[in-house]
Amino acid sequence: MNIQPVILSGGSGTRLWPLSRELFPKQLHAPFGGSHTLLQHTVKRLEGLKNTDNTVNVLPPVLVCNEEHRFLVAEQMRQIASEMNGLLLEPVGKNTAPALTLAALQVQKVANDSVMLVMPADHVIRDIAAFQETVIRGAQLAEKSHVVTFGITPTFPATGYGYIKCEDESDNQASLVSCFVEKPDIETAQKFIKGSGYLWNSGLFMMKPSIWLEQMQLHNKEIYDACYQAFDKGGVDGDFQRVDETIFETCPSDSIDYAVMEHLAESNNSNASATSLYVLPLSAGWSDVGGWANLQEEAPHDENGNAVQGDVITHKVKDSLLLSSHRLIAGVGLKNLIVVETADAVLVANKDHAQEVKQIVEQLKLEGRSEHQVHKRVHRPWGDYEGIDIGQRYQVKRITVKPGASLSLQMHHHRAEHWIVVSGTAKVTRGDDEFLLSENESTYIPIGVKHRLVNPGQVPLEIIEVQSGSYLGEDDIVRFDDEYGR
Repeated sequence: MNIQPVILSGGSGTRLWPLSRELFPKQLHAPFGGSHTLLQHTVKRLEGLKNTDNTVNVLPPVLVCNEEHRFLVAEQMRQIASEMNGLLLEPVGKNTAPALTLAALQVQKVANDSVMLVMPADHVIRDIAAFQETVIRGAQLAEKSHVVTFGITPTFPATGYGYIKCEDESDNQASLVSCFVEKPDIETAQKFIKGSGYLWNSGLFMMKPSIWLEQMQLHNKEIYDACYQAFDKGGVDGDFQRVDETIFETCPSDSIDYAVMEHLAESNNSNASATSLYVLPLSAGWSDVGGWANLQEEAPHDENGNAVQGDVITHKVKDSLLLSSHRLIAGVGLKNLIVVETADAVLVANKDHAQEVKQIVEQLKLEGRSEHQVHKRVHRPWGDYEGIDIGQRYQVKRITVKPGASLSLQMHHHRAEHWIVVSGTAKVTRGDDEFLLSENESTYIPIGVKHRLVNPGQVPLEIIEVQSGSYLGEDDIVRFDDEYGR
């Protein structure tokens, strides 16, 4: 039996702002200094998955991500030497049901009707052995054309998770799903955890692609039709699988739960469908890292219940999270607080209100500010750049170009640029001229002149770029040639 992992990586993680940004979301980060990001952990937790008679084969994953994240996702997969059965690009976010529909069409194309293991890219799972053992059990049910979800055994009365009600209350056994319950208030959550038969809704699923597509046609044909047509009109673009943007933009937005799972739960109760929805209990140290309070619980703690990272000094601080990326954080007499410092923003929040950080993100959007979207350090497929200083008619950036990488051949209508090489060697195209610059050498790019920057060496190239002109926005770029297809 083949298991086809499907990883959904389209979220923006607004509740983990300012660490998570629209163009660099939480699944692409390694919280608390780990060697792998959340996305990479999602892929790697399938390594070594097998059953007792070695009849299970795990295929390379199919990933679905936002088009803006494509180079970051591809680079992270390259870093862990993971092959892919497809990297599908969503031109616009439409929630999880359309994303999974696109993935199911891709799976049918590359892996026939292999059982899909559907996983969000931003979860933490501590007990890999327990997770893999439960996945094997789920695959056996899914192979029989059923749909399987995984319910997390509750450890406290959580109000931030949805719940699944089981028909069979036997411990650790697969049960038909009776219903889904929205995020409850604290009184209801306390009743759920004191009783039996309620599990947290993990957002992990298993089913054959044919079963998912069948259910989508039955319950949400408008989504199915839009996804099918967008996929059919799309095509391969290098490492990426693109869909037709115009068609996909017409697709309704809906979640996996609302689009299909709740309908299947109703069918369970009425025996109206040959396909049943089962839930398997999962006790594997799971967390969806949905916000700062979740991250504070998952991170290593000191003797005062604090989770700290970076340059942090505390005195009489308890039950708090303090995360520094660039500067010293000194905390005195704090309790139950979240303090997160990045290069361009500092968050201070009461842990009990940490879920409301997304309201700050919405305010930033309304005010037209950039801090919700990008960090001060902006990643590009060729490397990255970081703003150092900005004035009325100038700005200064530090640009790092990876060995062998090249920026596009481009020009600007409103700004000139002065490049100073700090380290490495630069190959510069300026108009009809092409020449090399080494450390402490510089060049000037006038307004309207075509230019390109290449790192021909074996070490990163670092330059300081001074821009000057009447308009310094990133949209003042006319590209003539770009190896990344932008």
